[in-house]
Amino acid sequence: MIIAPSEDEEFQRRDATEEEIRTLRHIVDDIPSTVWIVAFAGAAERFTYYAVTAPWQNYMQNGMDDKALPGALGLGQSTATNIYNAFFFFSYLVPLPFAIISDTWLGRYRTLSISLAFYIAGCLVMFATSLPMSLQHGAGVGGLASAMILIGLGVGGVKATFPPFLGDQYTHTKPQVLRRNDGAFVIADRTLTIQYIYNVFYWFTNIAALSSIAATWLEKEYGFWAAYLLPTCFLWIAVILLLVQANKLVKAPPQGNILPMAARTLICAARSKFQLDAAKPVYQLEHFGRTVPWDENFIAEIKRGLIACRVIACFVLFYLCFNQVYNNLVSQAGQMQLNGVPNDTIQALNGIGCIVLGPIFQKLIYPLLNEHKISFGPIGRITVAFVTMAAAMAYAAGVQRLIYNTGPCYEKPLACPASDSGRIPNSVSVWVQTPVYFILAAAEILGFVTASEYAYSKAPKNMKALVQALTQVTAGVGAALGMSISPVVEDPRLVIMYTALAASMLIVTVPFWWLFKKYDKIDEDLNALNLTIEEKKTDTTQTA
Repeated sequence: MIIAPSEDEEFQRRDATEEEIRTLRHIVDDIPSTVWIVAFAGAAERFTYYAVTAPWQNYMQNGMDDKALPGALGLGQSTATNIYNAFFFFSYLVPLPFAIISDTWLGRYRTLSISLAFYIAGCLVMFATSLPMSLQHGAGVGGLASAMILIGLGVGGVKATFPPFLGDQYTHTKPQVLRRNDGAFVIADRTLTIQYIYNVFYWFTNIAALSSIAATWLEKEYGFWAAYLLPTCFLWIAVILLLVQANKLVKAPPQGNILPMAARTLICAARSKFQLDAAKPVYQLEHFGRTVPWDENFIAEIKRGLIACRVIACFVLFYLCFNQVYNNLVSQAGQMQLNGVPNDTIQALNGIGCIVLGPIFQKLIYPLLNEHKISFGPIGRITVAFVTMAAAMAYAAGVQRLIYNTGPCYEKPLACPASDSGRIPNSVSVWVQTPVYFILAAAEILGFVTASEYAYSKAPKNMKALVQALTQVTAGVGAALGMSISPVVEDPRLVIMYTALAASMLIVTVPFWWLFKKYDKIDEDLNALNLTIEEKKTDTTQTA
């Protein structure tokens, strides 16, 4: 039964009944101002990240005397790519300790603040050691290593704490009935709202990612020091915004260290052939005469969290493929006719693709599917993302083959006598790369956004930063794989590399869909677990 007030009665939002949840249309709720504050601060951090990292491939790969492309250290493509992947590996492992600190001790806000301090220090070192005088005195390599460590710590801490901190700003947990301006009653749906928040945030960050255009232009026209001064200044916007608005933000306090208890439940499950039901208090008491400190709700949360971890673990190859944006695709652009455009500016097309496609997914495709009750759950979205990523790598292989089939240097771009000491690239326009960045953008929207949303919504309440950090560990494994294949990252074997990545991505997609498609059917039940636990906690408190 739908409980409706009379037309002259002022309607107050309220919790929805089961029938209302089943029959009324579900919509995205109003977004609190704190979500926009945190999202803008996150966009400022992403502006800094892309402006810092975009010039790195040229900075490391090319020498200061390079006549065709900007450069500083002259380490070559293979070494530069290896160092880049080492940075990714480090920055993707760092979130784990930061997440533990956040969940068990400092809380997300304070951990985020410490991370930003590391970040700023790293940007300052990068700026100072990229000055011409510093490079001439040999500070380049040492400065880069120091900056990468500090920036890696900063990025790692931000990645562990920021996504759950953003989700914390939306505090409604129960479906609620709203009355629209046209008088229609609808359900404010938490799942749709969280999905919307992460999609909008991702859209913000891709606008911020266009900072790579400004950074690479400064690199080309003025030097690397100017490119690194820009993000150093811009990061202060995020710091100041979070400090000034601190009193408005929702700061979920740390709930204490539940990791030992979680470990004990897994040990109990392992002793019974990894059946988590064997860790339930009733089972432990009946079979072992043991009283355990957790309840059945805790076991249910661990089960759901493990589902999220298993899904996230499948992103290893996805990250490996996506990381090509920052290194090998930049180098590929350098082998093509640039017509005055810096080769490391082209990667900004990825951000432009996300800006264009993001609203199409959020405002057109998702609502249309929802309106026609066509299920497109998180597992379905991730599966399509994997196929799309495979298509992107296949296209990159095609572009590389086109380069090798074109003169003047064919399979030795910029390395034959006809290139005039690297000044003349092969006769292929760099804009041929454009589709790969738009295909990658679609894969990002369907993959990365869904992964963040899934990690937040499925993680146990006291372990959200930890589960989010595991997404970065997965990315770190992808970066390690990138380091392992770095010996083949050289001409004329790049076609084989891109083709192998595309094939591997497709091979992973099939078992992923087969193993996890069942979870889309129970996604709402999994999300409703938090509501059930909160209600039980409330009942317990009231009884006490």
